[in-house]
Formats: sequence, C-alpha cells, structure tokens
Amino acid sequence: MSIYAINDLNALLKGNSYPGRGIVIGKSADGKNAVFAYFIMGRSENSRNRVFVEKENELVIYPFDESKVEDPSLIIYSPVKKVWNKWIVTNGDQTDTVEAALLAGDSFESALDRREFEPDAPNYTPRISGLIDLENKFAYKLSILKSADEKGSACNRYTFSYEPLDGLGHFIHTYNSDGNPIPTFTGEPERVAIGSDLDAFAEGVWESLDAANKIALYVGFIDLKTYRVKTRLFNKHVG
Repeated sequence: MSIYAINDLNALLKGNSYPGRGIVIGKSADGKNAVFAYFIMGRSENSRNRVFVEKENELVIYPFDESKVEDPSLIIYSPVKKVWNKWIVTNGDQTDTVEAALLAGDSFESALDRREFEPDAPNYTPRISGLIDLENKFAYKLSILKSADEKGSACNRYTFSYEPLDGLGHFIHTYNSDGNPIPTFTGEPERVAIGSDLDAFAEGVWESLDAANKIALYVGFIDLKTYRVKTRLFNKHVG
C-alpha cells in the first residue's frame, strides 16, 4: 500500500472492536472547514458510566450515574476546549495543561513535555492530544505520550505537525485493538478521508464504533472563513 493511501475511517473502526479513545483532525473535502472528532469507549462499568455535555467552547465528561463512580481521576475531564482561535482535543486532563500553556504564551509541545502516559498499569494508556491552530493559517498537530517499556519506566513523546489538505484527516487512538494488557497504539496517525457533510461524517463514525464498547462521540466542523463551529454530539446513555 502506498504511504499516501487514504483509509476509509468507518472501515477502520468497524474492523476494530476496541481502539479505545480516538482523535481525528483534518480538513473537509470541499476545503471549507477544519474538522475534529473525539470519541470514548469503555470495557468496565466505571468507564462506560459517562456522557458528553457540551458547553460554550468546551466539552465536558460527566458520570451518567454518579452513584456508580469508582475512580473519577482518569474518566472525568474536559476533552475539548477553545483558547482564542485554537482548539484543544485530548483524552485526559492534559487539556488543562495545554490550555494553561497557551494562555501563558507557551507551546503545545512544551505543555506535553510536562505530562506522561496514564498511571493505569499494566496498560499505561497513552495520552493523545490534538491542536487545531487557526491564528494565522490553518494547521494542526497530534501528539501521543507512551510508556517506553512494559514497566512504565519512562515516557516517549511524539508530535506530528500537519499542513492541511482538502479531504484528508489524521486519526490517532489509544490502543491498536482489544487485549489484556491492551496493546498501545503504534506508528504514525492513520490517514483517513473526510467528506464535506457534517451529519454524514458524524453519523458514519458513530455507527461504525463497536456497539458494545462505544460511549460517546463529539464532532466539530469549523468554518475557515467565519470561524463558526457546528457540532454533533452522540451519547450511548441518554436520560
């Protein structure tokens, strides 16, 4: 397969019962929108007991049933925040670390140099993060912080920077697939196709996620002329 091949995102998801948490960032096929998507999945009752709640320029995760919360430290956070004309998307409370760094005039990379993978041995779940920068011209980055070995002895940090192309996105997720321990994502973010229709894109992703393990999905299309954002939110738990 060519290194420039573009994958069908829905096909990738349908063929993987547990990619864990995932971030997609790219540009719509018509060239009009910056696009992002964030989803969470879960195998335990604690992980599955979550819903997305949209606030102004922020997405927050809350427990669906507060009486069932066992350990909120790694499951309750704000995965999406806007800082000026930049959008942060992450799978943990490093959202706040990146936000504080940007507000202080610091960089995405330096913020994540202060963080590492999650302390959930034996999985040592990677921290994945993305940044959409619309300050000057549209550009985006993805990052993954991974354990250097099976003991969690050290952290390896990788950042990927992209110049957007119409119809192309990059997809990074915490795990390659299901397992015990769960195998960490390896390689570069996957190249995936992004269409021009928000609803078609969002519904396609939601329907392609494993029915038993999916929990919630949030998708945004940011107009590159007006910077207005249109979003779609899906929660497995609705009450």
